[in-house]
Amino acid sequence: MDKLNYLSDEENSEILLLYRKYQNNPESVDDNWRLFFEGYEFAQQDTSAVKSVKSSTDASARQENIDPEFKVVNLINGYRSRGHLFTKTNPVRERRTYSPTLDMENFGLVPADLETVFHAGSLIGIGASKLKDIIAHLEATYCESVGAEYKYIRTPEIVTWLEQKMEGSKNSKEFSIEEKKDILKKINSAVAFENFIHTKFVGQKRFSLEGCEALIPALNAVIECGAELGIREFVIGMAHRGRLNVLANTLGKSYEEIFTEFEGLDYDENTFSGDVKYHLGFSSVIATKGGKEIRLGLAPNPSHLEAVDPVVQGMVRSKIDQAPGADENSIAPILIHGDAAIASQGVVYEVIQMSQLKGFSTGGTIHLVINNQIGFTTNYLDARSSTYCTDVAKVTLSPVFHVNADDVEAVIYTIQLAMEFRQKFHRDVFIDMLGYRKYGHNENDEPRFTQPLLYKAIASHPNLREMYNSKLLKQGEVEADLAREMEKEYKAMLQKDLDLARQAKTKSNPNQKVIEKGKWKGLRFAEIKDFDFSPETLVEKSKLVDIGERISDLPPGKKFFDKTVRLFADRKKMIQSGDKINWAIAELLAYGTLVSEGHMVWFSGQDVERGTFSHRHAVVPVEESEEHYVPLNNIAKGQSPFYIFNSPLSEYAVLGFEFGYALSSPGALVVWEAQFGDFVNGAQVIIDQYISSAESKWRLMNGLVMLLPHGYEGQGAEHSSARPERLLQLCAQLNMQVVNCTTPANFFHVLRRQLKREFRKPLVVLTPKSLLRHERCFSAIEEFTSGGFKEIIDDAGFETGSDQVKKIVFCSGKIYFDLAARREKETRRNMAIVRIEQLYPFPEKQFQSLLLKYEKAKEFLWVQEEPANMGAWNYLQSIFPTGSFRLISRPESASPATGSYKTHEREHQQILDELF
Repeated sequence: MDKLNYLSDEENSEILLLYRKYQNNPESVDDNWRLFFEGYEFAQQDTSAVKSVKSSTDASARQENIDPEFKVVNLINGYRSRGHLFTKTNPVRERRTYSPTLDMENFGLVPADLETVFHAGSLIGIGASKLKDIIAHLEATYCESVGAEYKYIRTPEIVTWLEQKMEGSKNSKEFSIEEKKDILKKINSAVAFENFIHTKFVGQKRFSLEGCEALIPALNAVIECGAELGIREFVIGMAHRGRLNVLANTLGKSYEEIFTEFEGLDYDENTFSGDVKYHLGFSSVIATKGGKEIRLGLAPNPSHLEAVDPVVQGMVRSKIDQAPGADENSIAPILIHGDAAIASQGVVYEVIQMSQLKGFSTGGTIHLVINNQIGFTTNYLDARSSTYCTDVAKVTLSPVFHVNADDVEAVIYTIQLAMEFRQKFHRDVFIDMLGYRKYGHNENDEPRFTQPLLYKAIASHPNLREMYNSKLLKQGEVEADLAREMEKEYKAMLQKDLDLARQAKTKSNPNQKVIEKGKWKGLRFAEIKDFDFSPETLVEKSKLVDIGERISDLPPGKKFFDKTVRLFADRKKMIQSGDKINWAIAELLAYGTLVSEGHMVWFSGQDVERGTFSHRHAVVPVEESEEHYVPLNNIAKGQSPFYIFNSPLSEYAVLGFEFGYALSSPGALVVWEAQFGDFVNGAQVIIDQYISSAESKWRLMNGLVMLLPHGYEGQGAEHSSARPERLLQLCAQLNMQVVNCTTPANFFHVLRRQLKREFRKPLVVLTPKSLLRHERCFSAIEEFTSGGFKEIIDDAGFETGSDQVKKIVFCSGKIYFDLAARREKETRRNMAIVRIEQLYPFPEKQFQSLLLKYEKAKEFLWVQEEPANMGAWNYLQSIFPTGSFRLISRPESASPATGSYKTHEREHQQILDELF
């Protein structure tokens, strides 16, 4: 077989390999290729050519017969790879032009070939056909209301499956009359809902769906099709555009409740600040037409576009891991994007890169794009460099379908194809619905200031209901007044609910029902008294030692790295002696005791399996193999699992994922660790919009743990500070916990405390670096087998008497050990050093008791290693008695730390010198 000149080298190689496979065994290739090769060989077996095989003239004639076949193969591949550039997918604008076109002349064919029969028609499933019929079939498949991008996919099975599905149906579907009436009903609900609100709540923001109302029948199609393919639950993430319509017409949130939110009433709980109506989440159970029960959840979201994406992925993965009988075949995420956001928000890329990783995969996401062809006011040509807003899909070789949102039947067909693809291959799939935005960014915005031509076209463009109803009337498939009656009946229902909403005096917490049932049952919201003292989190000594020994054992018969063997032997000795348990062992004991008590532990972050500072070694490789051993999963039969995964080099998406995982896992300890605490600001959006405020805005509890390595050790501005000042600035209304532990035992207890209370709160731990191996940073086993977390650690030297104390030094974290060493060196007996282990919620009662104990003290100091404008000082000034405390620290600085080790040492020494 000769090389095909119009194909790429890769495509030529594929065809040649296929032909060789066919020659060896015709049944080894796909049916369409087998038919083509049979036709190709039949054309070669021309009688005259066979009789005169040595004749150059006859060989030339034979080649002339074969060449046109290959040209048609080129044409077919041209449509498959570039047909999406020439579709009728834009409802309000002319498409950009691309060259070369798909005209047959560009493939070496001429009009005279149109009536010629080509065996290449077998490749698209129509058998030997005239060229004009092949082109018509390709035009219908690849250049009408649906454009498909998929040829970059490197898995032949997927490419063949897509081609057979699309070419076998010409990328369209015939719907029954009943199905069309049902589609019309869904469109009517979407259109009438927007019209009703527009007239009843004039001037209020709602971020209308108008211009892309096809989203509602599209979501209905996802749910119906997914249910038939085994899906039992969908978790949806979306921004504000069209959210109210989705809440009402997809999830079944009552119209009365939505209208109450438009009335701007107070919530019936004083501690609940709430959020705007187009940010709220919701969950429901609906029945499909096929009688299947489907659970739907819409995650709450902030205005930060695409921030909800990783949260949804985490929620879905949690359900896959923990819901009885659940797997990736029964639960699926749906992410609804805007065109400007999906093209520009970096978190989209991060989430997509996570989609096939073992620790983060969710079995494939359905991505729906509400493509308004505009940002706030920015034209799409100014908003991206890529051809399409969905080009990020190519990173993971995911197929993309571009579809005209005015062709609702094409939208539904595409959705069903995408859902089938997801269930078969468990990969992401993108549907780019090209529509428009009827109004400005919100209903009060004037879009003609910046887009006069576009909005002139939109002003005269009929809505989707008018267009679809007109189509059905022309086809004679619906009664003339059906759409009018649907609208009348629907709006009467809306009016009834609006009348009820206007009688309400307050509105209720939208997530109270979630808290009262399911996995959250038995939990409650925290009160201030809950933070006076911590509960007991001790573990019986025999049990603790047994767990410690088991997680320090390596299985016999497997070869491990020599240093690993020594490390585990040292750990075992440490457990058995019980007098100097270090930080790493304390952490692993916390996880080991929790999984032994029936609590799953889920842990991710960069390099967490070994630990950034080579201290954890929770996963150890078996030498000269790909096998890994996880001691914490080998404690006892029936224990809960311990999951730990090294994450991609991402903070934003991974932390968002873990927040979502914890949101659906109140019974599990969910932990995320930053490589260095300094890098956590790469996830500041998640911290600000979710971790610190979800309970206040949405009444959602979350028990996520964040481990942030922190400490000034001369490593420069980006390896010193987790920015505790920023975290503490966010603290209010008991929204989260911030601790800086100085003993392994206290770290052990604070981790266990997360699951030993009747409520859930995010926990931020400023974790150590040098203290991991500090000669004084250890705990005796008795500290693990008694008591619980200590919010304040008093000076052990003054337990029996404190009258001689004239100076009290309060501090937090690593600097305590430097202060204690200097005091010991100088034999100061009138100075007490007190550690504030929990910075927020501040242990006010314990603090006041300490002040009473040291009533003879005359001088009160707060000592920190951070600059004066950073660290905990500004936060503590509002807590400490006015004017009575003095700060000792580094001077104010724009940068967290110096880049010079000598300067670092000098600054540190100045802190100690000033105190002593």
